[in-house]
Amino acid sequence: MKREAMFYEKLENQKVHCYLCPHNCIIPKNGRGICGVRKNIDGTLYSLNYGEVTSIGVDPIEKKPLNRFHPGTDILSIGSVGCNLKCPFCQNHSIARVKPEEIHTYHASSDEIIAKAVALKNEGSIGIAYTYNEPTIWYEFVYETAKKAKEKGLLNVLVTNGYISQEPLKQILPHIDAMNIDLKAYNDKFYNELVKGGLEEVKETIQRSAAHCHVEVTTLVIPGWNDSVEEMEEMSKWLAALSTDIPLHLSRYFPNYELDDKPPTSLDSLMELKRIAERHLNYVYLGNV
Repeated sequence: MKREAMFYEKLENQKVHCYLCPHNCIIPKNGRGICGVRKNIDGTLYSLNYGEVTSIGVDPIEKKPLNRFHPGTDILSIGSVGCNLKCPFCQNHSIARVKPEEIHTYHASSDEIIAKAVALKNEGSIGIAYTYNEPTIWYEFVYETAKKAKEKGLLNVLVTNGYISQEPLKQILPHIDAMNIDLKAYNDKFYNELVKGGLEEVKETIQRSAAHCHVEVTTLVIPGWNDSVEEMEEMSKWLAALSTDIPLHLSRYFPNYELDDKPPTSLDSLMELKRIAERHLNYVYLGNV
């Protein structure tokens, strides 16, 4: 189902400028943005994945991962299709690196999702997590659902790569209770060459979000790309300057998808990076070990 997009402007010759994320795509008539889910149809930008669900389930909150936000509870988790980064190691590439027409989805309204979440609340579930693929490019549906969910006393969680423009982020933050944000690396080469994004924009998202809601950060440690002692020192110092209580999750890389030429992250390396991060942060966790 398509819905006219938010955060765009019309240009000459039926082009549009999408400014939902820092890619700032200029999209010609009948073209799509880098995310693959925002299309210019005759000079109007539409979200193609509005209400289109690929995955839904009840997860422990720690699986998001959020270890210090209502620990021991469950949350209704939903995902759609597409992403605005091009991570060659994507663990959810079957839904994140495809277009809506290339995968089976089923349509759900915000009210239907909220009704499920409300029913689960009686069983100890706390709300809705927008996860699995990149939720910020599902913006129109997530924004609408999150607003209604808050009115029903539900909590909203975003599991995101953090690559979103500041105005959309500012608009949705009042409705978000917690976020897990990927800080994929602390070097520009990783973002520019490997995932086709920008480090500074993600740092800005973390900084703004941490001032408004509970934030935890995840880094997948990949040998040769972001596993140096010096980089972890800089990253953890920067996070600690925001708050020493921001939890950091260090996840172990295994060969996957398009990036299968690296060995798994060694446990010794992961433990060493954890020790470095713990010099500056109060909560550092290891994942995928």
